[in-house]
Amino acid sequence: MVRKESQPQRRRRVLTIVRVLKKRYPDATVRLNFESPLQLLAATILAAQCTDDKVNQITPELFRRYPDAHSLAAAGQEELENLIRPTGFFRNKSRSLRGAAGRIVEAYGGQVPDTMEDLLSLPGVARKTANVVLWNVYGKNEGITVDTHVLRVAGRLGLSKHGDPVKMERDLMELVHRRDWGGFSHLLVFHGRDICTARKPRCGDCLVNKLCPSAFSF
Repeated sequence: MVRKESQPQRRRRVLTIVRVLKKRYPDATVRLNFESPLQLLAATILAAQCTDDKVNQITPELFRRYPDAHSLAAAGQEELENLIRPTGFFRNKSRSLRGAAGRIVEAYGGQVPDTMEDLLSLPGVARKTANVVLWNVYGKNEGITVDTHVLRVAGRLGLSKHGDPVKMERDLMELVHRRDWGGFSHLLVFHGRDICTARKPRCGDCLVNKLCPSAFSF
């Protein structure tokens, strides 16, 4: 059981957690299939409130029909909605895809930008999506991706009390060494799917249970 700790103590605990999880999940990386920055951007937009597996079922046809930003920006709203419907929230996602692609064409010559500021200027793109693209495409550590798995696991590990992704990201950026920002979320996602599941976490099988204030409390 982790007792009340100072910020330096919490940072040291995080270093140990990262080291253990890296050994357990050496291949932790994004599970969305992509071959270009635009493809990952589109897949990440579609992944909101949807599983990666479902997105990976949809994107081959999406990428075939719309292979670049110009074609995606020119896509018909109804046609695009029908194609991505299984991912849920398809109307908003369709508008985001077309809007982001249009902005990429108009402002960035058809190429997905590689800075946080420019990515956040794209319709439908918030910090979560920008972080995914920056790390997994450009290898840039500008922040920490906070999705539902990271919210759950980081909260249970006592790394943040916030349920808001932006506020939690700030907390995590203060605790996690910058060199690990990009990969940290992948470690927590893999751990969250494997051990620290939403309904019934397997604390007895968890390699970091001695570092977790929530261990065996479910």
